[in-house]
Amino acid sequence: MKRTYLSLAIGLATGLLSASPLYAQQAADAGSQPTKPGVKQLDQITVTARKREETLQDVPIAVSAFTAQALETQNVQNLSDLQGKVPSLQIYAARGSNTTLTAYIRGVGQADPTWGFDPGVGIYLDDVYLARPQGAVLDVFDVSRIEVLRGPQGTLYGKNTIGGAIKYVSSPLPVKTEGSVQATVGTHGEKDVKASLGGASVDQVWRGRIAYASSHNDGFGKDILSGSRNGNKNSNSARATVGFFPSSQFNMQLSVDGVRDNSNPRGAKMLTVNKLDPGYQPLSSDFDTRSGFAQLNHTKLYGSALTMNWIASTNWSLKSVTAVRGSSTDTNIDFDTLPEKIADVNAVYTDHQFSQEFQANYDAGGTVHGVFGAYYFDGHADGHIHNIFLGSPPYSTLGLSQYGGTGGRMGTKSYAGYGDFTWDISPAWSLDVGLRYTHETKTALIQNFGYSDATFTRPVSTLANFSGSHASSNISPKVSLDWSVSDQVKLYASYSEGFHSGGYNIRANCVAVPSSCRPIDDEKVQSFELGSKMTFLDGALMMNTAAFHNVYSNIQLSVFSSYTLPNGSQGFFGDFTNAGKGHIDGLEEEFAWKPAENWTLSGNVAWLHTKYTEYMTRGVNVADQQKFTNAPKWSGGLSLENTTPLADGGSISARVNYTYQSMVYPETTLSPLIAQPAYGLWNAGVIWQVNQPWSISLQGTNLANKSYRTTGYNVGALGIYTGFYGAPRMVTLSAKYQF
Repeated sequence: MKRTYLSLAIGLATGLLSASPLYAQQAADAGSQPTKPGVKQLDQITVTARKREETLQDVPIAVSAFTAQALETQNVQNLSDLQGKVPSLQIYAARGSNTTLTAYIRGVGQADPTWGFDPGVGIYLDDVYLARPQGAVLDVFDVSRIEVLRGPQGTLYGKNTIGGAIKYVSSPLPVKTEGSVQATVGTHGEKDVKASLGGASVDQVWRGRIAYASSHNDGFGKDILSGSRNGNKNSNSARATVGFFPSSQFNMQLSVDGVRDNSNPRGAKMLTVNKLDPGYQPLSSDFDTRSGFAQLNHTKLYGSALTMNWIASTNWSLKSVTAVRGSSTDTNIDFDTLPEKIADVNAVYTDHQFSQEFQANYDAGGTVHGVFGAYYFDGHADGHIHNIFLGSPPYSTLGLSQYGGTGGRMGTKSYAGYGDFTWDISPAWSLDVGLRYTHETKTALIQNFGYSDATFTRPVSTLANFSGSHASSNISPKVSLDWSVSDQVKLYASYSEGFHSGGYNIRANCVAVPSSCRPIDDEKVQSFELGSKMTFLDGALMMNTAAFHNVYSNIQLSVFSSYTLPNGSQGFFGDFTNAGKGHIDGLEEEFAWKPAENWTLSGNVAWLHTKYTEYMTRGVNVADQQKFTNAPKWSGGLSLENTTPLADGGSISARVNYTYQSMVYPETTLSPLIAQPAYGLWNAGVIWQVNQPWSISLQGTNLANKSYRTTGYNVGALGIYTGFYGAPRMVTLSAKYQF
């Protein structure tokens, strides 16, 4: 602890920080001060992290924000491209999918995408919480900004999230006709199109906007048996919004959106010879497979939301957000990647959610301002998973094959009330106090059977067949004190709590592991944070620091558990359990500096120290043998950008970027075969703003063609050790027309 506090003191004293999203934006704040002749200031970014408009440097919260221009400059095509651009964020497509999201912030998240488990990092699309990770690797198009809030969120957001929140804010409705079209081609058959069109009636009472994105490529490998492409991207997204603005005091907006992903599964690499099928050596390619399972990985995502805003008086503004969302997924997973059926799984997920949120913002222009909110969520998710283990000779001939089915549904009802108010004690001091009450009930139907054969029509054993209900009530407080030392320096200290409700393990096996059929306890985080936000050199240098100590209890983990069957063979199932307790200490620093008119140097660095203090296995505390997943000790990125004006009014912007992270364990077995050693990626881009409507962009990612794993499977009982790899070198060329 002494080392942690010393690091904090050094970080606050030196302020070596700030983030790449902090630069090169057109100022949204009308109050920006004029720059001195020959000096270029970093532009300010307006965010709504506290449900009101504030500049990023004024918010005493660990938050990173990216405007539309920054996202384009940094080649952020979907949410997973935020990796390396936000401190302490691990974000990538889950295992064999292109659009199912895995996200961790400060070592807190959830990697299991099945219907029984909620994400640890909340994804919000225009104030609407996305309850499931399927389809949540959102394509970035027609966007106003993206905000990433680190640490527990509850007193300001409808659905409480324990690790943090990623907020995608789409473009506002225009008051005149505008739009854009962008076409992209690139290596590996990349072919993308993005388009948007918006406008308004003559009196601006009616406004509308439509946007579309189509992403396609050939994938990075193939199945050498069938010849089909692995992970060939085939995704289409659309969003449409219509707004009614009868007066300056009231408006309502109805939006609909959808995603259809028909990509093939991404191929996994066999990392070592499978002891149950030793005739196959690992392939040299990270992306090729020789699977005997049909290629299938289809996801649909849809949603609609009605948002109403009313300025009720000079002091109060009211907001209502009513939303319906849903998704469906049908996917085949060849765990072993081989022609034989060592472990072949088909999984079908569906979900539907309804949410209603009311907000009341108070600001009388005095020393007290804040927000009240009430939130209701009603969702249900269900599915079935068909597992074939050892389904090929000689095991099928010897009667060792296993055919298991996981099925059922999980319902969630949540009622919450929250409030967050700021008291400006003096011009220099402010106190922020928040409180959230949540009552959440989860109802489960678990139906898991063993079947006679691969038709899954005749059950021969019952592993679990029960229903249950788990209710949780939680009060999560937050308090923050900030001190504006000067107009350029703000210091803050905060305490907050996060809560993630428990439930049931949908893969429960009451026969082999009776404890798997008991409810899972709620997990909780207590977060202590100190931070600073600083601006120097007449606005040319911005530096932000956050140091935190989190106490994490009842940690929910998805693990593979093995057991011995009556016939002596090994069985396994996916267990979901409360591992125990742990501590997470961290220091995050972000900076952006304009040393000259046309140059910007920016970056971020994060240090994490994670440690289990309790990890119970069969009644024994093995905390010293365990490590947190998706929590590298060191991570960060550095970017250098130059923008050169041209005589005809255009410009050329060039960027080079390097991201780094130390060793990371992406899954809970901590297999050294799947763990990814430290690595770095080089990226670069050039954007030519030809004139006002036209621009051309040349972008390159992973230019050194580094091979690196993002996640994998370790099922030792079946000899399976596989890894999923990040994209190889990609180069794209885009042309964009705006009007």
